[in-house]
Amino acid sequence: MIRIHGEAVSGIDKVDPLYLSLVEASTRLRSKDATLWSASSESEALTRLAWIDFPTESVKLIPSLDALWAQYSGFTRIILCAMGGSSLAPQVIAAAHGKSIFILDSTDPDVVNRALAGNLASTLVIVSSKSGSTIETLSHLALFQNTFQTQGLSPQKHLLVITDANSPLDLNAKSLQLPTVYANPNVGGRFSALSAYGLAPTAILGIDISLILEQARKAEKEFEGLHSPAVGVAYLLAKSKSHFISITDAQSSMPGLSDWIEQMLAESSGKNGTGVLPVIVERIGAPLAGTSLNVSFAGNCDLVVEGELGAQFIFWEWVTALLCHTLNVDPFNQPDVVRSKEKTSLLLEQWNGNLPPLQCDQSEGSVEIFGNALGISETLTDCIDSLNDDGYLCVMAYLDSTVNVELGELRQILAEKCASPVSFGWGPRSLHSTGQFHKGGPANGIFLQITAEPSVDVAIPGQMFSFHTLIMAQALGDAEILAERNQKVIRLHLKDRYAGISEILAAARAII
Repeated sequence: MIRIHGEAVSGIDKVDPLYLSLVEASTRLRSKDATLWSASSESEALTRLAWIDFPTESVKLIPSLDALWAQYSGFTRIILCAMGGSSLAPQVIAAAHGKSIFILDSTDPDVVNRALAGNLASTLVIVSSKSGSTIETLSHLALFQNTFQTQGLSPQKHLLVITDANSPLDLNAKSLQLPTVYANPNVGGRFSALSAYGLAPTAILGIDISLILEQARKAEKEFEGLHSPAVGVAYLLAKSKSHFISITDAQSSMPGLSDWIEQMLAESSGKNGTGVLPVIVERIGAPLAGTSLNVSFAGNCDLVVEGELGAQFIFWEWVTALLCHTLNVDPFNQPDVVRSKEKTSLLLEQWNGNLPPLQCDQSEGSVEIFGNALGISETLTDCIDSLNDDGYLCVMAYLDSTVNVELGELRQILAEKCASPVSFGWGPRSLHSTGQFHKGGPANGIFLQITAEPSVDVAIPGQMFSFHTLIMAQALGDAEILAERNQKVIRLHLKDRYAGISEILAAARAII
């Protein structure tokens, strides 16, 4: 069940024409009405609405999921190579149940080397991608397939693929004779939490999938009609004068749920100059700026959305679909995410597989500064201070989100000093989530990219480029797209990532 409470709930006006239109939309959504959004989205929506029935339909997967657990339960280490919704849903399910899984959603060589460092003889690598063409997961597959062979291990026993039938990944898996789980194709990646993409990796961990689906079934019965909590929250988001909300997992038992919701809302709604960007904050009451709605799953907050994990998944999918109805945007496409992928490929082709020499504008200590287009003065502190503006500031760190986690403090430090909202994301994961909002939403962002030299680079079998070259192409390509949109971008490159992180944090703290 889902229960919403907090001060913001008093702002729900059930006789407001907007609210009543959302009530009607909830009935149309239940019947899978593909005309609910913009006219241009109808054809895509026809093949993207299976998620509405997943709380019931995915029960049919349980026997095959049980068989997967029986087949792979002997592995003591699970690596999931996936991006976006294919990684975020399994990550939060595993964390909520206290299970260990290595999420490889990065092309940072330091992260890749950590994945390779474990005992591969006892490791199962799951490669999951709906499109089957994601450059990160295809690179991971090539690496592990080659590594298993080199170490005398059978790729067919240590690799498992999850994808849509006949995708490029499926064709690749067939050529390598890899076992494959086929997911329902009539759903987009970020709406797939209750499909094989979210459930198969976590079933292998021994998690009771039937309980998650039961939680979703009980909750979604109340999502239609005048008293629907999904209608209520969609209404609050639509009525808000801000494009930003803050959201936190603090005090809840679902670590990582905010990351999943961040992608769900930002990538679905961030189009045509509009949208909602959830800013993940460290605790209830953490600084964001302005009068943005503050959301949590426990404790005291503007809006508290209480419910078990399965209920939260289906609830926020409904909220997102209803919100996009009010914004008149297609919730299922991601045109600017695709642009980033295309730009990455173009740079790799132009570079002929080798990262060209890059001349910084200035440097300080271990930090090189690129993009000196904001009238920056001589110090790193002045550089960071110049990022404050009337829009919003986004920090995108193309580093190791586990080992370099200290850098995450930068969001709160800057939020306490800036008049505008400050968000933080780890690249390249952010390209598959908030990246759509940054390039398709309101064009009033300033972007601070942080890249770094790797400890040891890693070659990608069958490619001219390495993982370091790939992640740099992803960062620089995204910066080019943002600049084409007249967004302001500065990049800080760490020659020594550990010293550089300390220097950046010290410089941010020194801002008056």
